[in-house]
Amino acid sequence: MKVNILLFHDFETLDVFGSVEILGKIEEYELNYVSLGGGLIVSAQGASIMTKKIEPSSSDDILVVPGGRGTRALVNDSVFLEMLIVAVKHSNYCLSICTGSALLAKAGLLNGKCATSNKQAFSWVKSTNTNVKWIQNARWVVDGKYYTSSGVSAGMDMTLGFIRDRFDEQKALHIAKSIEYIWNSDNSKDPFANYE
Repeated sequence: MKVNILLFHDFETLDVFGSVEILGKIEEYELNYVSLGGGLIVSAQGASIMTKKIEPSSSDDILVVPGGRGTRALVNDSVFLEMLIVAVKHSNYCLSICTGSALLAKAGLLNGKCATSNKQAFSWVKSTNTNVKWIQNARWVVDGKYYTSSGVSAGMDMTLGFIRDRFDEQKALHIAKSIEYIWNSDNSKDPFANYE
């Protein structure tokens, strides 16, 4: 199964690589770094990643959408949002970290669905689409094929939750132990819910 990690300039590095560390432990998953046009993408912290042009091909795909300051411009980029709609529709699951949910919301993909996002940017994210059922007190939220997480490191908790849902809790716990990570496994407990 392909995991397409959608990158854009000024993405948040840990949003991506926290989840990549976990997803990379699953032998059945093939990780691909993709972007709108392909080529070199640079994170907000200066990490340079070579990407392929995104070409959605299979409903078995998993799409990972990070957040970061780059989302502030992309919510108004119609070309990017049109590509995102196609990519999500061709994916079996969509995992967004931090303000990645703002991109999904602005594209209309979360209309009528429950979702969350980074609590430091929660007011801005909510303003991108009032048709989303935004949940403030949540480390991550699952609604159908959509997994949305709170800020940055919450993406790791969400990704372990995704592994638990797809496989079992023991597999998720084994991965957490292998990376010496203390998993916040209860998605309803968010210590940063009122951080804004």
